[in-house]
Amino acid sequence: MMNKLLAELIGTFTLVFLGCGSAVMATTNPDLGPGLVGISMAFGLALIGMAYGIGAVSGCHINPAVSLGAMLAGRMPQDEMLRYWGAQIIGATLGALAILLIMQGKLGGYEGGYGANGWGTGYLGEFNMMSALLFEIIATFLFVVVILGATGKGAASAIAGLGIGLTLIVIHIVGINITGVSVNPARSFGPALFSGGTALAQLWLFMLAPMIGGAAAGILFRTGLLDADTPKTNVQVDASA
Repeated sequence: MMNKLLAELIGTFTLVFLGCGSAVMATTNPDLGPGLVGISMAFGLALIGMAYGIGAVSGCHINPAVSLGAMLAGRMPQDEMLRYWGAQIIGATLGALAILLIMQGKLGGYEGGYGANGWGTGYLGEFNMMSALLFEIIATFLFVVVILGATGKGAASAIAGLGIGLTLIVIHIVGINITGVSVNPARSFGPALFSGGTALAQLWLFMLAPMIGGAAAGILFRTGLLDADTPKTNVQVDASA
């Protein structure tokens, strides 16, 4: 279990440090910033790397909503899920802390954020709370459906990490302008903790909405409605009968 928890901590640290870091550290010079697609790719590629780096150890959930979906789908016990949550929150917090410490060394100082999610006036596309809530629920549902499907029986598990990471890239391309994209309560917690203010006040949505989406996906898989068809057995007929 300690191996699994350490893997989840490192994986979530990596996702926040590289994903949010691309939106913070790599955009301090507007001429060299990665842009929306670059930030989207940073999150997705970080996930792909961790999927192959720690997937064999912990399954590479690195997301409380994914662990909740897996538990409700019957793929992990509740007590293990709760331990995963703790490791994921710690990893995300350490990832955001690393960004903060690096940005404090910027010549002339730094007064910006740390990749926190949000909505409303002054935040990116200035979408309202309902738009943010709907996007996060729907996007997380789709994300966890892909994860549970790609890692289920009959799936091509060898390339599961690639499919999951590409899905996260597309989700970011669609949603960065809406909420900055959470689909992961841990990813939202760390940056909001150090950003404070509005980011911390709005954190509840990014803790709640992904959990609703992840839970819906888990329950859907628990029903068996998305199970792969059982291969039919070939019946041999005796021609002499």
